[in-house]
Amino acid sequence: MTELGFWKMATADPERMALITPDGLEHRAGELLAAANQISHGLRALGLERGDTVAVVLPNSFEMLAVYLGATQVGLYITPINHHLVGPEIAYIVNDSDAKVLVGHERFAAELEKAITELATLPADRRFALGTVDGFRPYTELPEGQPTTAPDDRIAGAPMHYTSGTTGRPKGVKRKLVDIDPDVLGELYSGFQGMFGVQPLDGNVHITGSPLYHTAVLMWTANALHMGHAVVVMDKWSPGSMLQLIDRHGVTTSHMVPTQFHRMLALPEDVRMSYDVSSLRCMVHAAAPCPPDVKRRMIKWWGDAIMEYYAATEGGGTIVTAAEWMTKPGTVGKAWPGSEIRILDENGQDVVTGAEGTVYMSLALADFEYKGDAAKTAENRTAGFFTVGDWGLLDEDGYLFLKDRKSDMIISGGVNIYPAEIEGELLTFPKIGDAAVFGIPNDDWGEEIKAVIQPAEGIEPDDALRDEIIGFCIERLASYKRPKSIDFVPELPRDPSGKLYKRKLRDPYWEGRGARI
Repeated sequence: MTELGFWKMATADPERMALITPDGLEHRAGELLAAANQISHGLRALGLERGDTVAVVLPNSFEMLAVYLGATQVGLYITPINHHLVGPEIAYIVNDSDAKVLVGHERFAAELEKAITELATLPADRRFALGTVDGFRPYTELPEGQPTTAPDDRIAGAPMHYTSGTTGRPKGVKRKLVDIDPDVLGELYSGFQGMFGVQPLDGNVHITGSPLYHTAVLMWTANALHMGHAVVVMDKWSPGSMLQLIDRHGVTTSHMVPTQFHRMLALPEDVRMSYDVSSLRCMVHAAAPCPPDVKRRMIKWWGDAIMEYYAATEGGGTIVTAAEWMTKPGTVGKAWPGSEIRILDENGQDVVTGAEGTVYMSLALADFEYKGDAAKTAENRTAGFFTVGDWGLLDEDGYLFLKDRKSDMIISGGVNIYPAEIEGELLTFPKIGDAAVFGIPNDDWGEEIKAVIQPAEGIEPDDALRDEIIGFCIERLASYKRPKSIDFVPELPRDPSGKLYKRKLRDPYWEGRGARI
């Protein structure tokens, strides 16, 4: 039986291809291992001890993975920070995480330089940057002169990701460190991919198209390395470039989001069909609802490789295969091994089968705390289960159907309306590139439906388009689900992982009207 764990596998076979970076360079396992070992020694030389935190603001890169692997084999937490945040937001996470070291990149120099003016306790000699950033030491000084051999007393660390902060300040999801060899923990982590039928080695090639600061993207990438898979890392995702890389490298697995599906399907059919995707085995999607029409078209194109799961930074969850989904369109699956799903009403009681309520997931394999916020930690859990505020139902066969985030649900005239359903319909209209639906104030009905539309490439955002969309909605949606008004924007505020920052669109309408939950 193959022993798993990146460090152990790289030591045994240093010549194995491990990483292909966005510049097209190929890196052997031994090269990545040596870089990670130097980072481990460099962090310890700075005085970091088990349980300390390293924060990073880095693009998808060799260095990002070297720091991750270096920190997590010497008992450190690593906190990847969304590099689209502005200076004060970066500073908040660095301070809140109690980071002892910050590693950044000159691409984000402007915001990093703003951030350091608000850092509470992080001294200048603990700040490193690839390229030039004022107030930061060159990144090369962190590993410089350090041995490439494994550090002594290796012990597992862990990522500490911060929630997206859709309600209030983001919070670090912190799990207790365990007294275990890092390779053993890597092997245990890789069991997650095993639930999707992904095996160690076996010619697998994983492609990372979304930012590594995203919880699931980093997890899938790291687990691929722990299973001995080659990893192809993209910097800036585009549908054509991903298809080219799938074809060129014989990609088998990836973690994607529905927005990426939608944009690939928008390519002309002859372009899509010109790429060989026969190598694909497991292309999972999560993080956002996938419109049923988009999913059907992806299954028709990529077949059984399309799989979905439901989880959160805090844990999870459910899994559904393409075949299961086709028999139960819209489901996000059944509870995966070791997990359990409950639907509770506002009093914390289980609802009857088929009734809607708040979705709770078992804490059994995902115990965590929100760092520094005992009240929030307690607020989102009950009797060994936790919730992230999603609203849904379980059918008679145990399949979960999500309706929407409870906070996004529109209540108009006492009727619950789910924006995700409306957005899914809008995205089937070929002149729409992206869509966001949310509630805005209405003095009579409480809320009314607003749609914000990003037109498809080459489509003019004018009154004629607005009339076409309204006509389309009349044909496809019940009257109470139709947008009462439509605005156009050049691009919706999504991060590269596909997450829509809906509050940026919605909040201005609620200013002066009290908090909109």
